[in-house]
Amino acid sequence: MGIVVTGATGHLGRHVVGQLLEKVPADRITAVVRNADRAADLAGRGVRIAVADYNAPETFDGVFAAGDKVLLISGSEVDQDRVAQHRVVIDAARAAGVALLAYTSAPGTLTASLADAHRGTEEVLLGSGLPYTLLRNCWYHEVYTENLAPVLEHRAVVAAAGEGRVSSASRADYAAAAVAVLTGEGHENKTYELAGDRAWSFAEYAAELSRQTGEEIAYRKVTQEELTAILTGAGLPEPVAAVYAGADASIAKGELVVDSGDLSRLTGRPTTPLSEAITAALKG
Repeated sequence: MGIVVTGATGHLGRHVVGQLLEKVPADRITAVVRNADRAADLAGRGVRIAVADYNAPETFDGVFAAGDKVLLISGSEVDQDRVAQHRVVIDAARAAGVALLAYTSAPGTLTASLADAHRGTEEVLLGSGLPYTLLRNCWYHEVYTENLAPVLEHRAVVAAAGEGRVSSASRADYAAAAVAVLTGEGHENKTYELAGDRAWSFAEYAAELSRQTGEEIAYRKVTQEELTAILTGAGLPEPVAAVYAGADASIAKGELVVDSGDLSRLTGRPTTPLSEAITAALKG
């Protein structure tokens, strides 16, 4: 039985493969990538590399084998037809007879357009007849901490989230949950709502940044329309900017507060606090 990870050289995929290497032999792991050169380090550790593209169904021929456990990491290009892309992987997995397909989805509470592709993919997966696990990941700390330069430059956290809170966790936390499912038993046909142990507000985020930097960082509230304009001015296509601003609107409605406890239960440890992610980002 092998374990196959798609999007293996992406931010989340690298965490997953790295943690898998701590638990299973490298020759049981297949990293599915679009560019083999980016996976040279994984190949050097004995991981099998398969070059395939969500947009090219024929490239998935022979990638999966009967009995494999597969992690389908959702595509990150929000301007693409991600349901069609994911269907390519699901169809190939079904044809091969894999034992389990786990999918990194979005919180079930999320109504923003960002969730549409995830809900569509869930429908395709459930309709496929494959044994599945839905890993409904809440936000990543790194969505915020990896983009601190403009925040520090302008001394302001800008968001259209109002007083909303976010139950985020680190990519390493979500990767640990995926690894627990891929290496464990009894996860077939289950849905996990994965999130950090403690939700935070943007005012608290700004306050923590202020504490750690010694600078006064303010929380600047803007409207959804204003944020769309700001993101467009920063170079994002307008439809993409609108998707991200819509996600902030969902935060304002309380849709990103998830208190299931599933993430810490799956990993067997508390989730990483936002303050630790901020510390790591400032050092990096």
